[in-house]
Amino acid sequence: MLFWAIGATILAISLLIAFIQYRMQIRKNCHQLEVMNKHASNQRLTSEVPYKEVNELVLRINEICNRHQEDSILMERNENALKEAIANLSHDIRTPLTSLDGYVQLLAMTDSAEEKEHYMQIIQSRIGSLKELLEELFTYTKMQDQNYELSMVAMDGRQCICETVLAFYEDFEKRGLSPEVSFCEENLPIMGNEVALRRVVQNLVKNALEHGKNRLGMELASEAGYLKFTCFNDKKPEEIIDVEKIFQRFYKGDKARTSTSTGLGLAIAKGLVDRMNGTIKASVEEQLFRVEVSIPLYEKNKTEHPGEKRTSEKRENIAKDH
Repeated sequence: MLFWAIGATILAISLLIAFIQYRMQIRKNCHQLEVMNKHASNQRLTSEVPYKEVNELVLRINEICNRHQEDSILMERNENALKEAIANLSHDIRTPLTSLDGYVQLLAMTDSAEEKEHYMQIIQSRIGSLKELLEELFTYTKMQDQNYELSMVAMDGRQCICETVLAFYEDFEKRGLSPEVSFCEENLPIMGNEVALRRVVQNLVKNALEHGKNRLGMELASEAGYLKFTCFNDKKPEEIIDVEKIFQRFYKGDKARTSTSTGLGLAIAKGLVDRMNGTIKASVEEQLFRVEVSIPLYEKNKTEHPGEKRTSEKRENIAKDH
């Protein structure tokens, strides 16, 4: 009987100690949570009791706190990026508008037919710049819609790229540049969208013209079942290009914003290449900035990738948007 009494007493004392430890741990964690909530502290919950369930609970709460902190940091970064994007966009829109206003006033004040013609040409040029900016914004907005898909058809990627590059002949002449061109001779059949592919090439060449000084070049080849198009240009030695961010919206290596580009061209190019089941990447090698586009070559007897099938209910032809 005495044995049972002693056992019951020990059990009761053990349960009491465990209960007290539980209560003290809960009070401690509640206090820690209050401090964390009130002061947005990086502090995390701690546990000093040898109970698996309590330690597991503390671990899970800390994981939630870590995710919440990561989400808060990401949200703050996105808010800052949005503020910067709005400021940059306001600058890009205000610049041609301010210029337009000045030349319209000059046009109204002059009686010279020659000066009127000169001012009209400048005004048309500024309107063209503004129109191009708005078109880029419209296309970029389209790229953010996950349901937006391109109408894909079998096409000759080489012919499309060659024609697009040739259209820049006058731009190369004005800049006094002789582009280094290395294009393969064979056709490069792909499943793609002609208007989208032209837009990708245009954006890459425009970016090279905008930032290149003395060297600019393009390469086109067939490699391991892919169409490979590369556009490169030289860069200033002091210019720092973050290749991890180069395809983000409004990214500009030119922090002083001395360039006239919107910072959307490469972001749009990436969105279009992705929708043609391709990849796009950037690199900097020996003061040369390179952007490489890879699109799978199309084989008629090969089963189409599900992403390449035409679904008229969802897909839109990008040509209709421009």
